[in-house]
Amino acid sequence: MMRSLYSGVSGLQNHQTRMDVIGNNVANVNTTGFKRGRVNFQDMISQQLSGAAKPTDEVGGVNPKEVGLGMSVASIDTIFTQGNLQSTGVSTDMAIQGNGFFVMKNGEETFYTRAGAFSVDQNGTLVNPANGMRVQGWMARDINGEQVLTTAASPTDLVIPVGSKDPAKATQNVNFACNLNKNTPEIMEGASDADVAKGTWNTEFKIYDSFGNTHNLAVSFTRVPGNPNQWRANVQIDPENADQTQTRVGLGTTDGVENTFLINFDNTGTLQSVTDTAGNVSNPVGNVVLQASFNVPESNDNEDGTPYRQTINIDLGTIGSQRNTITQSASKSSTKAYAQDGYTMGYLDNFKIDSSGTITGVYSNGTNRTIGQIALASFANQNGLEKAGDNTYVESNNSGLAKIGESGIAGNGKLLAGALEMSNVDLTEQFTDMIVTQRGFQSNAKTIQTADTLLETVLSLKR
Repeated sequence: MMRSLYSGVSGLQNHQTRMDVIGNNVANVNTTGFKRGRVNFQDMISQQLSGAAKPTDEVGGVNPKEVGLGMSVASIDTIFTQGNLQSTGVSTDMAIQGNGFFVMKNGEETFYTRAGAFSVDQNGTLVNPANGMRVQGWMARDINGEQVLTTAASPTDLVIPVGSKDPAKATQNVNFACNLNKNTPEIMEGASDADVAKGTWNTEFKIYDSFGNTHNLAVSFTRVPGNPNQWRANVQIDPENADQTQTRVGLGTTDGVENTFLINFDNTGTLQSVTDTAGNVSNPVGNVVLQASFNVPESNDNEDGTPYRQTINIDLGTIGSQRNTITQSASKSSTKAYAQDGYTMGYLDNFKIDSSGTITGVYSNGTNRTIGQIALASFANQNGLEKAGDNTYVESNNSGLAKIGESGIAGNGKLLAGALEMSNVDLTEQFTDMIVTQRGFQSNAKTIQTADTLLETVLSLKR
């Protein structure tokens, strides 16, 4: 009877533990990134009244006689199934679809979380605003004007410098891909202004100097009389100020040349060669790149007193190709320069985060810059993590060390910006478990009551 009393007590205690876990699950049904708990029971050691006996020649085998001494909690597991993703429209909110945890720092302590409700503090640091923990990742480094991410390095705090300046950059390369109409009339000597206009195709494109000032790159194309597959191009930087800019264009150099060059096409309208006024001819294969130089107005003169000249590369495309290349076809002259790499000074207006966790800054001058990348951590045994409160976890002896890497690589899930992962608590399942747990608790209470009645009967034998 005493055994049944203590068995019932163990049942009461451990069903109460299960109810505690269920209550915590229900309480966190709307907690961002929460992962529900689950209680598993096991029986306790049994008292053996008699052992087993093997068969003999006379009788068969005898099974052991054992009385169980109750039950205990086998484990309390954290179930890391995927929670539903809820769109919030907040650019700093992030959800993980798949495995992985965000890496957070509080001083030198490292924490891990699935809750991605982040924001930027007054220093531009990406943090959890509820507790100030700093989100970890990799900041991009400027190497020769390119923003480079080194994800093999140790992660650090992510800082988004909202309002920071992006300095102006002088145009270095301009790409042309216009078509010159094969049927454009030739301009004969003594032609009227109207005929000159009909026989000329003009293109204009904005370029920038090192101060961020805008200049007008004007290139006009005219047919060469007597040669149906040859055009003369005239290049001017700021045509209304041509005497000051003194534009020059050539192959490999702008010394000793003028501001014109000849373009030669084959009978299919494909670019064949280019010749400058010094007689230099482009290579028979590869891209045709001319250099154009001009005086930059209102700039400091060089040490020798000559005006400061800026040089840009004009890429006409690939010899023998008609893709992104200047061509001559019997259709309307069209397009113009389609790309240049200069810009004026700008300020960081906004930023966006893609599925790889890369943070890209959007500047007011139209440029985009890689700022950093969010790190994710995975574990050999994520169920071995210890809960540290505030929706965070820490490593334990059985979780294994954190393997920190990029989103979508080495088992890490993908990131979704502007969304949060909801709790994975299913109320229907929890309420069902609550009913089962309640019945289990009541049944164990009934065991104690019945054992007490038996003891009372024993005590009454003396009467």
